[in-house]
Amino acid sequence: MHRRALKGYEKVLGPEHPSTLDSANNLGVVLRSQGKYKEAEAMYRRALKGYEKALGPEHPSILISVNNLRVVLERQAKYEEAEAMHRRA
Repeated sequence: MHRRALKGYEKVLGPEHPSTLDSANNLGVVLRSQGKYKEAEAMYRRALKGYEKALGPEHPSILISVNNLRVVLERQAKYEEAEAMHRRA
């Protein structure tokens, strides 16, 4: 369902619209809960990159994405990068 929603947002609003990015982040949450950490990481990175471009570096959505990315990096034992995300948040 989340994948379909993301495709719909991309088609209607475009890939960099904040609602599309929210959908990518939400898909990341679902993937993380399923243990699909690599796929979740890709969704979180996509959302983070888009939020930074669309909303600027200080927007609250960026902090949420940074934290989500940190968690999934830790789950994959990517501790140095996870620590960098923790400092950034």
